[in-house]
Amino acid sequence: MKKHPHVLALFFLFLISCGDSDPMVIGDTTEGNDVPEIYQKIYSASDLYLEGDFVVIQVNGVPDHNSPYFDASDDRNVAYNGTNENFNLNPNRIDLNANYTYKIPLNPTAASNPRPTQLGSIGVALNGVSFYNQYAGPNNQPLTDEIDSFDQYNGHPQRVGEYHYHVEPTYLTQNQGNNVLLGFLLDGFPVYGPFENGERVVNSILDEYHGHEHVTADYPEGIYHYHITDADPYINGSGYYGTAGTVTR
Repeated sequence: MKKHPHVLALFFLFLISCGDSDPMVIGDTTEGNDVPEIYQKIYSASDLYLEGDFVVIQVNGVPDHNSPYFDASDDRNVAYNGTNENFNLNPNRIDLNANYTYKIPLNPTAASNPRPTQLGSIGVALNGVSFYNQYAGPNNQPLTDEIDSFDQYNGHPQRVGEYHYHVEPTYLTQNQGNNVLLGFLLDGFPVYGPFENGERVVNSILDEYHGHEHVTADYPEGIYHYHITDADPYINGSGYYGTAGTVTR
């Protein structure tokens, strides 16, 4: 029987389309997994996907800016050049081999019994760095002395090398904007910068959790959101407004 070339060509195209080809991946996120576009702003995420009612965010926690807390042999090690005359380098160095998995609510809601934030990571910034609360370890002490160990971008590592921000992440506000989304806390609610509508946000206009609710550029229907300010408690107040997810290392 005579085989028509165009029929054979269609047949082979059919086989190719049914083969075990890899799914299309965009930014390490499988296309079609329905992760809301807002989470693509976490530009240092190695993976983003949904797991039940949670958004899973995987990062390595390493800052995308220079710091004196990188090992001396690392090209990113740059001496402190900030404005704090009392800067004092702590003995810890950034762990380059860690991996962090955040699971935060896809549809965050107010908690019926809000709980305090814990020491350690309470959320994740757009560059994959952890947010910490307003206390120094191990016994919820004020940041008074610890502030002097913050590098030129307001971060530092703790004893096992987890770099983090307790206060405004100035690398992000300088490069992304001081009035934009800067990350998320574990309860799934977004964290915004220290300015809103052209004015600096002050603690007195925020609630006890350090946030308020209204329309933002990212949430035209409105959402509760935290604001970073230049005064204690800086990022979060008396606890999570919503029900917190988890972070594992």
